[in-house]
Amino acid sequence: MNALTHIDQSKASKLAAGDGLPAPAIAGHEGSRTVRAGFIPLVDAAVLIAAAEFGFAQKEGITLDLVKEVSWANVRDRLAFRQFDVAHMLSPMPVAAMLGLGSNPSPTIAPFSLGRGGNAITLSSRLYADMQMAGDLDAGATALSNAQALAAVIRRNRAAGRPPLTLGVTYPFSSHNYEFRYWLAAGGIDPDRDVKLVVVPPPMTSDALAASAIDGFCVGAPWNMVASERGVGRIVATKQDIWPSAPEKVLGMRPEWADANPETVSRLIVALDAAARWCDAAENRAALAEALAEQRYVGAPVDIIRRVLAGEFTIDPEGNQRVIDDYFVFHAGFANFPRPSQALWIYSQMVRWGQTALSTEGTEASLSAYRPALYRRALGRLAPPAMDDFAVEGAMPDDRFMDGHIFDPKLIRDYIEAFPVKATSLPDASLDDI
Repeated sequence: MNALTHIDQSKASKLAAGDGLPAPAIAGHEGSRTVRAGFIPLVDAAVLIAAAEFGFAQKEGITLDLVKEVSWANVRDRLAFRQFDVAHMLSPMPVAAMLGLGSNPSPTIAPFSLGRGGNAITLSSRLYADMQMAGDLDAGATALSNAQALAAVIRRNRAAGRPPLTLGVTYPFSSHNYEFRYWLAAGGIDPDRDVKLVVVPPPMTSDALAASAIDGFCVGAPWNMVASERGVGRIVATKQDIWPSAPEKVLGMRPEWADANPETVSRLIVALDAAARWCDAAENRAALAEALAEQRYVGAPVDIIRRVLAGEFTIDPEGNQRVIDDYFVFHAGFANFPRPSQALWIYSQMVRWGQTALSTEGTEASLSAYRPALYRRALGRLAPPAMDDFAVEGAMPDDRFMDGHIFDPKLIRDYIEAFPVKATSLPDASLDDI
């Protein structure tokens, strides 16, 4: 029996349509506003940074006060404690918050996605050398071949009595955690038994790999290429290899703030939509890279950021190259639309890996995290039709999951049970409670 069919279907429809939300404010009612926004130094904060730097927010009467943070836990807490009005957040964070998961859950909603793409999995050069021997890999090895070669190394290490590999993710409720687990499991590796997963803040991943504190990590740009250019890591898979349109970062806010400031929310969405369109244009990449490279934002070499924006990768210390079309999509294809079916896919991963149970209440809570009605209110006819809210994910030829699975939001239980590798118990609380 699936979970979605047990929801009161009228509730799901009302969530998508926006019933029960406050009516739009009269234009000009709230006046000029300063909106304080927390962010992590990653390229996928580009839309927020561009909105502040290139006049898109100011055009809508908003001053974006951007505050750089070092960890997702800090972003979560400062939003909850009203030190931020909005925040650059991992796409699963609002879902986790509405489910009451984590050490400081506070209601959080996402009316806007900040784009797609940007993640990759990087393993240490030493570990990759072991994989080459175990799996006969060449420079063109696929993400699945790399995962299977890692599985062979893990089996050999276990037979020799060596400790499990330590792999870094940026946050327990993150696309990085679920994508790393998805990749590992596709290769036959149990993420909870065969390796040790730890939390490492994004800017520290390359240093942790260089110091041998971890054997690999999944993180957003530019930190994967920073590791490969330093000669300490090899990029073995990207987000596009695992699932091209997997949700990445969103604009998070407290629901009561959105209710109290409806016009500001709409104006902010309009500004971010314009900034996202600008970020997508190839002719703007040089200016965007220059802005992102500043120390107050991402603080990474401008050449690396420019190449990352273009999807041009140095994947290993030997200088092997890979070009990925649309590695970052900031606007095209409704990349900013907070699709409820993607919130449900995130929920399915939380269930798959033992972070929560599958229930009608959990499904409804997950749906309440993404607010397409606020997006539609701001953008009107520019938004996708309501029929797109509960799309079957991974069914299009150019948008497949790496293992061939398809996610139907009406069949969540069947989807989870179809995987041969999944949790049988809750993960280590030390990871879950960070």
